[in-house]
Amino acid sequence: MAENADGDLNSNLLHAPYHTGDPQLDTAIGQWLRWDKNPKTKEQIENLLRNGMNKELRDRLCCRMTFGTAGLRSAMGAGFCYINDLTVIQSTQGMYKYLERCFSDFKQRGFVVGYDTRGQVTSSCSSQRLAKLTAAVLLAKDVPVYLFSRYVPTPFVPYAVQELKAVAGVMITASHNRKEDNGYKVYWETGAQITSPHDKEILKCIEECVEPWNGSWNDNLVDTSPLKKDPLQDICRRYMEDLKKICFYRELNSKTTLKFVHTSFHGVGHDYVQLAFQVFGFKPPIPVPEQKDPDPDFSTVKCPNPEEGESVLELSLRLAEKENARIVVATDPDADRLAVAELQENGHWKVFTGNELAALFGWWMFDCWKKNKSQNTDVKNVCMLATTVSSKILRAIALKEGFHFEETLPGFKWIGSRIKDLLENGKEVLFAFEESIGFLCGTAVLDKDGVSAAVVVAEMASYLETRNVTLNQQLIKVYEKYGYHISKTSYFLCYDPTTIKSIFERLRNFDSPKEYPKFCGTFAILHVRDITTGYDSSQPNKKSVLPVSKNSQMITFTFQNGCVATLRTSGTEPKIKYYAEMCASPEQSDTTLLEEELKKLIEALIENFLEPSKNGLIWRSV
Repeated sequence: MAENADGDLNSNLLHAPYHTGDPQLDTAIGQWLRWDKNPKTKEQIENLLRNGMNKELRDRLCCRMTFGTAGLRSAMGAGFCYINDLTVIQSTQGMYKYLERCFSDFKQRGFVVGYDTRGQVTSSCSSQRLAKLTAAVLLAKDVPVYLFSRYVPTPFVPYAVQELKAVAGVMITASHNRKEDNGYKVYWETGAQITSPHDKEILKCIEECVEPWNGSWNDNLVDTSPLKKDPLQDICRRYMEDLKKICFYRELNSKTTLKFVHTSFHGVGHDYVQLAFQVFGFKPPIPVPEQKDPDPDFSTVKCPNPEEGESVLELSLRLAEKENARIVVATDPDADRLAVAELQENGHWKVFTGNELAALFGWWMFDCWKKNKSQNTDVKNVCMLATTVSSKILRAIALKEGFHFEETLPGFKWIGSRIKDLLENGKEVLFAFEESIGFLCGTAVLDKDGVSAAVVVAEMASYLETRNVTLNQQLIKVYEKYGYHISKTSYFLCYDPTTIKSIFERLRNFDSPKEYPKFCGTFAILHVRDITTGYDSSQPNKKSVLPVSKNSQMITFTFQNGCVATLRTSGTEPKIKYYAEMCASPEQSDTTLLEEELKKLIEALIENFLEPSKNGLIWRSV
């Protein structure tokens, strides 16, 4: 920091009061400079102050993060609305306060902390450091902490919470977000992500204890406290043991001629996927050398999201061609999601969508259940789940096969807590998914899991190979039996919350006040469901069966032609997402016709409801 004429360190900067003309901002600056002990982030605020950047100071210091579909998630950097040492300490203090109120045995049962491999040099901020500070806050309050000694897949945290009977856990991750981001994902004692009212209550508790307590910055406790335990070996062993419950053809796996390539997208997945393949009896998958080790810059991909398809899978597809491997499995950086590609007979790669993979998983998990069930098991006791913006293919399979299917709000936190309820009521849950390549086979973990999904895909492919059937050919068989479900999901970027709100408000007051649209272009609308307001025109009482979610925008249109389309805001990124699906009956097998109809409907949806040019929306770049 520069010295002033008197030679002492800009004393006018470091001593309140600050006179920006905005009392709220002056207070926030004073608090930040008193509380932040990270020299890099403290300096970022001091530089903004010195340069009179009041608007940016206000943006950084005068608002707080809130819980979205994946907990707290934001860019790393200085400020109360960013992820950094201080905001993670504040969040953990709030967590402590809330958990102390909820659990009388908190200090016996303890808390789990895991982290991925993200980091930002300019803020001296890394997932590992944030995990240590999370642990330090709790250790200073005499709470036993299970802190993983190295990076782990996100599903290991909810798994550990359940296995170790901890009251809660946190995973420091921003999953597949851009490299600048990080996050704080909270799991309850059930092993499912927190839902309302816990999120609201924790936020209230965070607000009540924003000043760091004595000891909160003392990350040495991680090395010195007898209350810190490392659960890595134990949890890894138990997790791999539990994986065997969803392995049905181990002997066949050990003999397969199929070769697999795995990319871990510069994240945590490599070692854990290798181990999982071993458990299933496979030879190890071939890793993509440039992407197998952690790299917080994600230097070989334009974005670390395997959902973006072929453009980000380039290295793995080229390696697979070279190695004569027909199948590529890609786990995202925190290994909770899975993308799959298969080489087709025409020499092109097919990257499956989340909905297509779910059709395969749904068929496979039910088929394995049928072949392995005991005589007196009732199919009505079996369940599968999906989020409401995902394909309805599981519903079609359930109707024909007689098992139970349920929908939840978007976000795996809703699936996890619903599975918990079903299990407590004696149900057997085989599979659950969300279309954004999040899958859960079995119920050892109550969150999406890319590690188990990767090895289940490998087993499915090996089994089909013995019947000379590819994954894609099997997908067509599933559609022929249960009806084609052709879907498209994409998004627009929009950085202006006011524009987003006005787009959705216009739909709620379309031709006249409080009237939803009856047509979208030439397509007639049969029903409208608005999760934001709780309205559903298909219900006798016009009330949505799914819980109201006031903090996010989400409207679903059911069309007369059998198409279902949803517009919603993302819980983790500045996106307006759209989801559209044609759900055909098994006798409607002209896929060209169905695809054409879906394409026209999506064009009408974009043009009439989103109006991208008028609203300045940025199209997804492919």
